[in-house]
Amino acid sequence: MCGIVGYVGFRQAYPIIIKGLKRLEYRGYDSAGIALMNGGLNVYKKKGKVSELENSLSETDLQSTIGIGHTRWATHGEPNDINAHPHYSANENLAIIHNGIIENYSTLKVELERKGHVFHSATDSEVFVHLIEEIYIKLKCDLDEAVRLAMTQVVGAYAIVVMDKNSPNQLIAARKGSPLVVGVGKDEFFLASDATPIIEYTNEVVYLNDFEIATIKDGKLSITNIHAQDQTPFIQTLEMELESIEKGGFEHFMLKEIFEQPRSIKDCLRGRISAETGHLVLGGLREYMNKILVTDRIIILGCGTSWHAGLVAEYIFEEFTRIPVEVEYASEFRYRNPIIKEGDLVIVISQSGETADSLAALELAKSKGAIIFGVCNVVGSSIPRATHAGAYTHAGPEIGVASTKAFTAQVTVLTLMALVIASKKGTISEAKLRQLLFELESIPEKVEKALLLNDQIKYLAQEFKDSSNFLYLGRGYNFPVALEGALKLKEISYIHAEGYPAAEMKHGPIALIDEEMPVVFIATNDSSYEKVISNIQEVKARKGRVIAVVSEGDDKIKTMADYVIEVPQAHEALMPLIAVIPLQLLSYHIAVMRGCNVDQPRNLAKSVTVE
Repeated sequence: MCGIVGYVGFRQAYPIIIKGLKRLEYRGYDSAGIALMNGGLNVYKKKGKVSELENSLSETDLQSTIGIGHTRWATHGEPNDINAHPHYSANENLAIIHNGIIENYSTLKVELERKGHVFHSATDSEVFVHLIEEIYIKLKCDLDEAVRLAMTQVVGAYAIVVMDKNSPNQLIAARKGSPLVVGVGKDEFFLASDATPIIEYTNEVVYLNDFEIATIKDGKLSITNIHAQDQTPFIQTLEMELESIEKGGFEHFMLKEIFEQPRSIKDCLRGRISAETGHLVLGGLREYMNKILVTDRIIILGCGTSWHAGLVAEYIFEEFTRIPVEVEYASEFRYRNPIIKEGDLVIVISQSGETADSLAALELAKSKGAIIFGVCNVVGSSIPRATHAGAYTHAGPEIGVASTKAFTAQVTVLTLMALVIASKKGTISEAKLRQLLFELESIPEKVEKALLLNDQIKYLAQEFKDSSNFLYLGRGYNFPVALEGALKLKEISYIHAEGYPAAEMKHGPIALIDEEMPVVFIATNDSSYEKVISNIQEVKARKGRVIAVVSEGDDKIKTMADYVIEVPQAHEALMPLIAVIPLQLLSYHIAVMRGCNVDQPRNLAKSVTVE
């Protein structure tokens, strides 16, 4: 979850590294640090955000054409200057930056202390660099060999970059379970946790695989694996553009990404459907379609917002494909000896493609003979490389920690997948399919219309910004939307919020309702509409304050609710793509009014690459 940046070449390293760390700060912002080769191997680090490190170095000579940097999300050891990265080895000839968790660090630490090593931090990362140093000195081997041998002793997940005081033109990088990308320029190289710090300088990258070691030395890149076998670097060309990772005039990335959803949904659909011609294709399904058509079970895995997208997909798949679906938290699935049969279809959803629990659950299902289909946003990430097949969401970079356009993009792709399978199985009529394709094509325009509610929702936010609790209620397709709305609010505003199926309110949560409790109903005009009206009346009878998201032209709920937000109507299977928009905006504006850091909420990071 931490952010890693490295540079070696002909430019000054510090400006590249500090800018890169700011772009990676969504991965962690507890502390930050850099190491540069300027009159020796010097480490500078500071608790807090990257800007605090930058300010502390305003009077420091930072001339160097090689360096590494790190922005931290704390796991082992509290956020402070000492636990910040980089970490020195015992003799301070080596420095390391690390993303991940070393599970056996305490055992290694005891053994290294027995050999005379003294540790200054509470981190597992410092143990890793001491281990590398111990091997490096004892065997008198090359540094990349010392890193390789250390990897054979370490248990856990990591992406590391190591600098050596005695090799001023060399960086060694390695990964297992945490992302690391090498940017290849002309007479220069870049290292980063993802491509955002690199795209300004080069669009050619190499994604390291697990157990690979990259050695950059004297202007050359070589890659070996943990078995000391040479690997041929596979250079990919990035399609990302620099503008996509800038705010573009918006106050926050989150707001920008909310407003990008008409385009991101359109990009999901582009080339995949044409209602006019009846064209419907999802290329990733082709090779495995025959097996998918005979599967009698679908398991959907995800975490957080991706899990909510999976819940929407459960309704869609069961309605149109008539295949039973189970939606599981990846973090629970991997630890409970699940029943998986050969031929089960397992769909793994992840914005980053690096979610540790989802990756582990994927590998478990794969080992049991399941067909693994990935739904991811980040090209070249670990989950797409580990699956049998998949589909990219094409949502573009999402920098805000709270996912917004990732959710709607995931739901869009999963809807397409369900419709393709239903069409092939014959469980949906041609007329119904055409209707849904026409409706899908209209969704970007309807989302754009929903975004016009921004000023109205800003007024609502002013009314409710001081609330201590929120309840979100919905039925059917809108139940997962209620969960997602509640998650967004608590993630970025720190207000306690819960989402429930509206009918479950009577089984406990109704006890919470009084005149201080805002209750958000997703009450669009669908098959559950009359039932939701009954639930609204139950809340009003107990003096709850009702905010209702309704379909345009709804007059019935207007007479009951305290506040009504009207959104364009669509087929109920597609309403989550529209109904979630005002909930995203509400959480955003409340958080801003409460003075919260919307893009970097406390204790959270964008890509959860550790358990």
